[in-house]
Amino acid sequence: MKPRARMFLSTMAMFAILCGCSKSPDSDKAGKTPTPTTQSAAGKSINVYLYSEYIDPDIPKQFEEKTGIKANLSFYEATEDMMAKLQQAGGAEQYDVVVVSDHAIPVLAKQGLIRELDLSRVPNAKNLDPRFANPSYDPGNRHSLPYQWGTMGLVYRTDKIKDIDASWGLIFDAARQPGPFVMVDSMRDMFAAALKYQGKSINVRNADEIRGAGELILQAKKSPKLLGFEGSPGAVSKVSSDEAVLGIVYNGDALKAVKEDQNVGFAVPKEGTLIWVDAMTVPSKAPNAEGAYKFIDYILDAEVGAQLSNFNSYATPNAASMPKITPEDRENPMIYPPHDQVKKMEYLEDVGNDTRLYDEVWTAVKSR
Repeated sequence: MKPRARMFLSTMAMFAILCGCSKSPDSDKAGKTPTPTTQSAAGKSINVYLYSEYIDPDIPKQFEEKTGIKANLSFYEATEDMMAKLQQAGGAEQYDVVVVSDHAIPVLAKQGLIRELDLSRVPNAKNLDPRFANPSYDPGNRHSLPYQWGTMGLVYRTDKIKDIDASWGLIFDAARQPGPFVMVDSMRDMFAAALKYQGKSINVRNADEIRGAGELILQAKKSPKLLGFEGSPGAVSKVSSDEAVLGIVYNGDALKAVKEDQNVGFAVPKEGTLIWVDAMTVPSKAPNAEGAYKFIDYILDAEVGAQLSNFNSYATPNAASMPKITPEDRENPMIYPPHDQVKKMEYLEDVGNDTRLYDEVWTAVKSR
């Protein structure tokens, strides 16, 4: 299982990308992102771009055995890196399938970097759980089909917090903070936690509500118990090492620690949280779109979808795969939260020009 690097594109980050200020392909660390092959133009192979360690290595081999198409994998670690690669001249011509985070899909579509899908060429799309068949980030699955999904919540020390009353108040209410804690270093995700605690949608556009959530985050930042802002894997590490007793993390990052240490637990706050989805897209200038459709359809096969999630220990969006998921994972509420939790979850949406205010408030919080 790969700890997931979720990052939301701020207005300033997007400005840098659009101005061509992001890193060039040559600046990737050697060996980290292989140069895609050009054979895909002849239909002999496809180039797939996704988070590292996010696919069972047997799946590309099996796909080639079935279709005769070789799937060449290239990897990235953060959404900004992927966006920068696609935005560069010729970037959208390098890949046939790109697995991206939900919140990046509207941006990619607006920039013309991904194409509208012909769902008639993906018959296995019928296998999707209905809740993933018309997501708010991509209505009607016009540009994407889901790959894996998960949530955000609280990782905590079970030996320090007995019978946890899972609430974002453990972060934002000074009287309830149980000890040293960590907040996630991601703008929209931190706003999501604060807004849910205030009983609001994680996609608010009202300026007063955005500023109010920012003030709540700022007050938590000023707590003497705060150890700082960390990426999700870093927060899990601090809780596992008993440096912190509580942290905001993504469920996939917490899972391994929970399995390995009886003193580590994970809980979804009762106020609700965000739900994230990584989805498969086809770049607008994909050299082998036909092969791309075949690969996406292959991933959405019931057997293959189960194989993928059994390898990753992330949740499958594929209803037909569920009976084939290992019982241990299928019955694990960390991976498949119960309905009463799911109904309080929301997708992060592209809030358009209002992203600028989120960015301004976040910058003010981090600098004070």
